[in-house]
Amino acid sequence: MDIKEAVREKYGQAARQARSAGASCCSTVSSDPITSDLYEIGETDGLPEGAILASLGCGNPAALAELKEGEVVLDLGSGGGIDVLLSARRVGPAGKAYGLDMTDDMLELARENQRKAGVTNVEFLKGDIENIPLPDGSVDVLISNCVINLAVDKRLVLAEAFRVLRPGGRFAVSDVVRRRAIDPSVAKSVELWAGCVAGALEEKEYAALLSDAGFVNVALEPTRIYGGDETRAFLTEVSDLDGDLDAIVAAADGAFMSAFVRAEKP
Repeated sequence: MDIKEAVREKYGQAARQARSAGASCCSTVSSDPITSDLYEIGETDGLPEGAILASLGCGNPAALAELKEGEVVLDLGSGGGIDVLLSARRVGPAGKAYGLDMTDDMLELARENQRKAGVTNVEFLKGDIENIPLPDGSVDVLISNCVINLAVDKRLVLAEAFRVLRPGGRFAVSDVVRRRAIDPSVAKSVELWAGCVAGALEEKEYAALLSDAGFVNVALEPTRIYGGDETRAFLTEVSDLDGDLDAIVAAADGAFMSAFVRAEKP
């Protein structure tokens, strides 16, 4: 199974679990250290349970992006729609929130959550984040929550993000980022790629790719660094790792973080 198909299958399963009131996240367990405790108390009040259960992120980009009334926002890899629905609240009826996802089960769940929430300034689109189905310069703010790390061609994703943003538009993404080199067995694990880890960019590379795409004022702000028991939690159940698990966990201690990645289109 190639990486894209593995990602599609994993997140399709996550959507199905959420619809049946199961808990699922990047590793399909609610206690995943990457996906836990992302939203402030009361922030998700009024959202459908399916949107909350299918939350797959590693941050809270809708809040960090400081969205304003009337803005148009696009969420890359919108999943069950939690960040799209939160964004729609922030931009108000004069604004609009788009969600883009490639997984049919997630899109079905997101549209169901939109209906339950009674939100009208939202539209969910099917497509790949490497080929965004929106016109040039049509978006004020681009957000994403633990998704760009899943893409194989990140340079193309960032070029597309730059294309759809208006001049002065903001790139405001939560993502898993590497702080240093990792064990080769981690890097080649398809399961860990689908689990938001193996495909993570190193922080200097992330910044360089954004600059290459044309962005300015690039900054990466750590929001959570994973070490010790947290690292073991997302490595323990992986079946395609080669080598000694204890040694791999020790080498990965502190090597990954969730970060808020921001940039601007001139």
